Order: sequence, then structure tokens, then C-alpha cells
Amino acid sequence: MSEFDVLCFGETMAMFVAEQTGDLAGVEVFRKRIAGADNNVAIGLARLGFDVAWLSRVGDDALGRFVVATLEREGLDCSHVTVDARHPTGIQFKSRQDDGADPAVEYFRKGSAASHLSIADLSQRLLAASHVHATGIPPALSADTHALSRHVMSEMRSRGRSVSFDPNLRPSLWPSQAQMITSINALAAQADWVLPGLAEGQLLTGYQTPEDIAAFYLDQGSEMVAIKLGPEGAYYRTAQEQGYVAGFPVAKVVDTVGAGDGFAVGVISGLLETLGVAAAVNRGNWIGSRAVQTQGDMEGLPLRAELEADSHWQQSA
Repeated sequence: MSEFDVLCFGETMAMFVAEQTGDLAGVEVFRKRIAGADNNVAIGLARLGFDVAWLSRVGDDALGRFVVATLEREGLDCSHVTVDARHPTGIQFKSRQDDGADPAVEYFRKGSAASHLSIADLSQRLLAASHVHATGIPPALSADTHALSRHVMSEMRSRGRSVSFDPNLRPSLWPSQAQMITSINALAAQADWVLPGLAEGQLLTGYQTPEDIAAFYLDQGSEMVAIKLGPEGAYYRTAQEQGYVAGFPVAKVVDTVGAGDGFAVGVISGLLETLGVAAAVNRGNWIGSRAVQTQGDMEGLPLRAELEADSHWQQSA
């Protein structure tokens, strides 16, 4: 029996979030938090009771210690996080938006400790996990992290483990759009469950409709594709079924960052708990709607007790 339910890997940055609106250049007060799409999903799954292993690297600095301490408080197993004495922990600055607009984000991550994460950091103990979740962010950081992503996904699938993949496109991190598209689609072909946003799917496949985008990835070998449609909800497709699942009304959008990660948490947790695909996607919509109502990238992700106490998503399934 596996020691871990889920393996996640990637870069956690120290994030400084503006305490006032306006251009970051004029902000004087920031709050220190953490940021990273991969760790957002890891935290969300841990809050729902899954045993989650986190594979990463941080600098031998105060921000690295802050990152690890925060992740451990969230219940992640960080015993496979390497402290890198030669490279720093990545940093991100994020603006505050009170009108629901996407915040401005500035990164200082080039040459970070996490960009030096490689296959050498991976142990057989981690490959015994029941499931791995991957995104398109680590492959964009360096050749080593790209190789790690390919290796982990291929190894886990060859061992009969389930693999989920969220493209999470970061065009600015890639040498070219063409290389990004080719690389991301090759990784998606290693996944059982592919979770793109609609705009991402259109760019990656050249198709415009959710139906055609999903068919593209099913033809590559995926078992299930769930496409995020923003406030409208999501579309899912397998070889046996397909359908649209409506989104949940949100009275006020506070912070859009992390909504897609919340969706991934809902879908992955639901499928691992053997919910039907439609019910798992519905849970993803619900968690995504919670995420946008809270300031912060992962602060709105629910605990298991909150998930079970809220009947709205279950009634809609």
C-alpha cells in the first residue's frame, strides 16, 4: 500500500501581496504569503484529508524556511524538499484588486532553487504514490524541471498510477509559443485526466469548441478531459459520456488567482473518491467558486468538514 495518496511537485515562491490597491510601484505595505499553482492543488487535497507528498527545492534563506514551514502547517509531507545553498527561493509580488479584475503579478524566479529541481531529487518512495498531479509550470522553468516532469508522468503511468495534468500556461517562461504548445501537448499525452481552461485548450489544439478540444486529448490517449469555462462552469468528456456542468453563482469576485487550482482540487479529489465524472466536475466548480471569493491564492480552499457541511454542490450534481 502506498505511503502517499498524491505526489505533487513544482515551485513554491514567497509572495508579497499588496495591502492597498494601485500600481505596485506605489504600494508601501505587503503581506507575506506563498504562491504556486502546483502547491495550491497539493494544499487543497491535503485539506480534504489526502496524504500529499511535496517535491521541490528552496533556497537556504529565510524565505525558503518560511515556505517549508507554511507547507508543513498545511499538512504536506516536505521531507523531499531540498534546501539549496547555491540558489535563492523565488519571489512574487501581487497587486490587490477589489473590483474582481485579475491582479498584476511580477516574478523574480529566474535561477531560483526550484528551477534546479531534477530527476536526481526524485526517490522511489515518491513514485509509490497512488496519484500524481502535474502542471505545465515546472517544464517551463528549466531543462532539468522539464525532464523531471516527463519522467514522473511517464513512470507513474507505466506503473498503473493515475496522472492528472493542468496546462497552466505561462507563455513568458517559454522560449517560444511553438515550443510551449509542443511540449505541453506531449505532457498531456501522458495524463489520464487533462484539465485545461477554454482559452488554453484553443491555443494548444487549434480547435475552438470544448467538444473538439476534449476530443483532441482523448485521441492522444487521455481518459477524461474537463475544460474550465469560467463562471459558466465546465465541460467534460470521456469515451463513454460528455456534458456541461453549470457554475456556481458568485456575488462578489475578490481574487481570481487560484480558481483553476481549486477546480483541479475538486475534480481530482472526486475522481480519487470514485465519484462519477459529472459529480467530480461539479465539486471542482464549487471549490473554484469559493476560491475567487477569498483574498489569496489558496486561502479559499475548503477543509473536508466544510466540503461535507455545504450541500449546494452535492444538490447540483
